[in-house]
Amino acid sequence: MLVLGIDTSCDDTSLALLQDGKTLLSNVVSSQVDLHRVFGGVVPEIASRKHVELIDGLYRETLKEGGIPESSVDGIGVTAGPGLIGSVLVGLCFAKGLALSLGKPLIAVNHIEAHAMSIFLEREVEFPFIALVVSGGHTIMLLIQGFGRYRVLGSTRDDAAGEAFDKIAKYLGIGYPGGKVIEDLSAKGQGDYVTFPRPMADEKNYDFSFSGLKTSMINYIKKYGVTEDNLSNIMASFQEAAFDVLVSKTTRAALDHGIPRIVVGGGVASNGRLRQVFTERCKKGGMEALFSSPEFCTDNGAMIARVAYQYYSEGATSSLNVAGYSRMKIR
Repeated sequence: MLVLGIDTSCDDTSLALLQDGKTLLSNVVSSQVDLHRVFGGVVPEIASRKHVELIDGLYRETLKEGGIPESSVDGIGVTAGPGLIGSVLVGLCFAKGLALSLGKPLIAVNHIEAHAMSIFLEREVEFPFIALVVSGGHTIMLLIQGFGRYRVLGSTRDDAAGEAFDKIAKYLGIGYPGGKVIEDLSAKGQGDYVTFPRPMADEKNYDFSFSGLKTSMINYIKKYGVTEDNLSNIMASFQEAAFDVLVSKTTRAALDHGIPRIVVGGGVASNGRLRQVFTERCKKGGMEALFSSPEFCTDNGAMIARVAYQYYSEGATSSLNVAGYSRMKIR
């Protein structure tokens, strides 16, 4: 079974071909980082227009790299949301057109679920498990019972973790994407240089909040200033505070539910320090922390194809009338 996966949820245009849910024939990703760098963040209108320009050419490139004709595609998986709605609609409309012209089934995929299940591109994971999806647009915790069988345990009440990183980097003018810049600076700094607050860390729910941490960071900089000598230490302290909350709440959820497996996905999951903290804490608590390879943490068509393959193999396809959506229903 050959499935095409399409993702245009934010600013990356990505298409992939996956055979039998295991063999990745191609995974083409076009980044718009250079377009949005001058703004210090993704501009939705620019992102959606660029998707329109790129998607057909990238589709042809994906087929060529996979070495197959388009008639060999059995099913077409595509992100239906959540994401920037203009961007989502570009991929969704393209996928609908392909499905109609080729006479192939359409499989609409939830972008969050795809991040949580991207681990299955490389290995099998026993159900149930706790999944944390953490990126520039999302911070959400799920209890996963199987493909298409999950329950939201908690989410951010304001900024996503990656969003807070990008906003701090933009405020300081140190570069974009902010998460990668802060990770590189933090590697040279001391995480205990400043004791930033751990928002909502002691609350019994599994929700997150990063707006207050961001404000605390900005207030510290306004009061004490930032220099070339202390920048790395301040960034490391900020990163440590954010990761402490992510790890402590997720591991607590795993313990509360008696589940010894945690899967971490999304762009921030490629951060080496986050992986280290998760691995160390889980080991102490008798749990296992699992991560996809960095290439499958960021937005990619392969993870969409993997979920779409599972749905299609179980006979679950979508109507051509399926609608795109910008937000995931949390409650």
